[in-house]
Amino acid sequence: MKRFVKDLLQSPGAASLALFTREIWANPRAMGAACPSAPMLAGYMASRVPTDRDGLVVELGGGTGAVTAALLKYGVPPWKLVVVERSPTLAHHLRQRFPQLRIIQGDAAQLAQLLGQERSKKVGSIVSSLPLRSLHPATTRAIGHQFETLLDPGGLLIQYTYDLRGTRARLLPSFRRLSGKIVWSNLPPARVEVFERKE
Repeated sequence: MKRFVKDLLQSPGAASLALFTREIWANPRAMGAACPSAPMLAGYMASRVPTDRDGLVVELGGGTGAVTAALLKYGVPPWKLVVVERSPTLAHHLRQRFPQLRIIQGDAAQLAQLLGQERSKKVGSIVSSLPLRSLHPATTRAIGHQFETLLDPGGLLIQYTYDLRGTRARLLPSFRRLSGKIVWSNLPPARVEVFERKE
C-alpha cells in the first residue's frame, strides 16, 4: 500500500494536481476552477476543433496541460498550436511538458500583442479555459474584444463554463452559439460551448 501511494504521488498527474493546488491557493479568482480539467472535458473540447481548417489554434489558460495534451492527441499539429498561460509557474511547467510548442506567458486581455509575429498568421480557432464569469467585467470585455479582433467571421471559439445554463450572450456579443454539451464526469460538471464569429 505504501508503495502504491508513493507511486501515485510521484506520477505526472499527481505532480500536475499539486502544482494546480498551489496556484489556486495563490490566486483562486484567476484560476476559476477547483480542479484541473478532467480527461473527458479536455477531450471533448479538443474534439470540437476542426483540424483541417486553416489558421492557428490558440489555447487560452493552458493550466497544467490537460487540454493541450488533448489537442495534440486529437490531431492539432504542434506548429499550429500556441498556448497562452497567465501564471509564470504554470507557463514554466507547460514549457517543460511540451517543449515542441510555443508557450506564451501573459494576459489574454492583450492576446493580439502577445502573439507578436504570430499575429500575421490567421487564427482559425480559440480554445478557452478562461473563467469569463468570475473575471472582472472590464477584463472579460477586453478578452472578448481580443476574440473579435483575432477571429475572422466563421472562426470558432470553444469555451467551457461551470454555469450549466451556458455562457451569457452579453459576454460574447459578436458570436453565435453553435452547440453546447454538459460534461457530467468533470468535477464540477462543466458545459462546453462552440461559438462562431458572426459576419
